[in-house]
Amino acid sequence: MKIYENYSLLSHNTFGIDAKCKQYVEYENTSEAQEVARQLSEPFLIIGGGSNLLLTRDYEGTVVHAAVKGIEVMEDNDQTVLVRIGSGEEWDHCVDCFVEKGWYGAENLSLIPGDVGASAVQNIGAYGAEVCELIETIEAVRISDGQAVKINGNECSYGYRQSKFKNEWKNKYLITHVTYRLSHTFHPNIGYAGIQAELQQRGIERPTPQQLRDCIIGIRKEKLPDHHVEGNAGSFFMNPVVSRAKFDELLQRYPQIPHYHIDEQHEKIPAGWLIDQCGWKGRTVGRAGVHHRQALVLVNRGGATGQEIVDLCVDIQKDVKEQFGIDIHPEVNII
Repeated sequence: MKIYENYSLLSHNTFGIDAKCKQYVEYENTSEAQEVARQLSEPFLIIGGGSNLLLTRDYEGTVVHAAVKGIEVMEDNDQTVLVRIGSGEEWDHCVDCFVEKGWYGAENLSLIPGDVGASAVQNIGAYGAEVCELIETIEAVRISDGQAVKINGNECSYGYRQSKFKNEWKNKYLITHVTYRLSHTFHPNIGYAGIQAELQQRGIERPTPQQLRDCIIGIRKEKLPDHHVEGNAGSFFMNPVVSRAKFDELLQRYPQIPHYHIDEQHEKIPAGWLIDQCGWKGRTVGRAGVHHRQALVLVNRGGATGQEIVDLCVDIQKDVKEQFGIDIHPEVNII
């Protein structure tokens, strides 16, 4: 177990904010996580790869990070395979491994930054897929008593970028492993319009698993900036879900409004489109800005503080509310 005092979190957040924490603790296995749980006191912050984190100040408490490694096959049959993975493994490294091994279902989640543990907390999703569709179990240590527990995926109340880990279970568990059920049969998920356009551009009618992964990676690289060049946390806002009545009202004003059907009563509208319509794409305010290719992404132009990013976020929220009557909320965890 690693313990550091007055520790810089610069390398632990993709926004590139140089904030410090009073103490930093990293666990590498279940027994170390239990030891951390027994010694942990308020305040504390549990982080993954820092790709969904915005630091606005130094953190006057303990930051806890999982460094549990390992990819292990637990069960294998003709149809599916159960793969148990340490919570500190990089998610995209795992997707690459899945495709190479012939384990399918995660291709559309390629190149999403962050760690395996965070995938189960955040319910990461992209291009018509969500990780909750793959999660079988989560192994964790309960902070209150240091007890190691196993939680079934269907107990986590997964929804759009939501889970119990983000709500009633927040700061209740240290995740050590996540087990995914993957398929031996490849069923390409290519219904998303952007995927179809990319495949067509590449001259591919029936993609192989690797071709689909490459396609997703290509789309993401085209739309999203490299955080090593321009600090960011990917999609900053969640796409709002509105009532059918609200959508019909907007459709009268904006006949070309993009949307995704949820059910008979709800439609999802891309937050990036709303922000773009308000004229924010590519704009810069001080040292913070909006990415020139994807309005959903807020960026650190260089040396921005977390508060500058938050101020930009608030200005964008105000404009979207004023023009569309819709509240958009950050997907990023603001500390």
